[in-house]
Amino acid sequence: MRLRRSGRLAALALTPMLALTALFAPLADSGPPMANAQGGTVTVEWFGWSHFRLTSVNGKIIHLNPFIEGNPDATVSVDDITQADLILPADGHGDEVGSTVAIAQKTGARVWAPSELGRWIREQGVPQPQVVSGNQGARMVMDGIVVRTVNSVHGSSVNPPTSTVPYAGLAAGYVITFENGWTVYFTGSSAATQDQALWAELYKPDAMIFHMSGDHDPLDIAMTVRLMTTNNPNLTTLMPHHHRVDPPTGATTVADVQAAMAGMGVNIPITNQVRSQVYEFTK
Repeated sequence: MRLRRSGRLAALALTPMLALTALFAPLADSGPPMANAQGGTVTVEWFGWSHFRLTSVNGKIIHLNPFIEGNPDATVSVDDITQADLILPADGHGDEVGSTVAIAQKTGARVWAPSELGRWIREQGVPQPQVVSGNQGARMVMDGIVVRTVNSVHGSSVNPPTSTVPYAGLAAGYVITFENGWTVYFTGSSAATQDQALWAELYKPDAMIFHMSGDHDPLDIAMTVRLMTTNNPNLTTLMPHHHRVDPPTGATTVADVQAAMAGMGVNIPITNQVRSQVYEFTK
């Protein structure tokens, strides 16, 4: 894995979005995607809190937790987002589902979400063909990119609740493998769970985007990272989310987590990423 950092802030050169039917062929029909023999680069941008934009080797754009409106640290607006292929909200909370509905309506992006949350998103006005439900253990393929839904130890209420979706079901995390084989685990808002050792051994992520809110115990976060190293020699990149750019006094910091990890014998450096900076990854 090789990481490069660029000063570019936004507009990446993007290939046009393919027909939706071609993008979302079931994995069982197409077989597992092969790593790109030519390699290539995946880019990651953080826009504040837990909102990330990932751009694949072939230009597919994925948004994680697009919390924009109401996010005091957001560096983009919904108006700035003109292209998207896939949105992955981890649960129904306002700071995670965020502007999923507005972005999907604007761009035609598909939304991959747990079943109850997917139903709620459709009720909010996203056309039914754009919303694909996948509970824990499900996987989908988008033009050679594999997204797997995994468990998250967290809640998933929605606002407003509806008569058919008073609660958004189980919260989720996602394991995403790109065309070049580079794999990232997005924890959503999960606390540490022994399941993470299983996902580490199964999917062997190269990177982990982990929950680090101000009240989250550094020991719990450190254990999450330690579990993700189980029979997984690939994990070399760690990026936090759910933290303020200027954390209040007493809030959990990158230094706190790094120290807790060191106490567990885990010496992977944490990338204290800069908002809107482009981080590049190759396998």
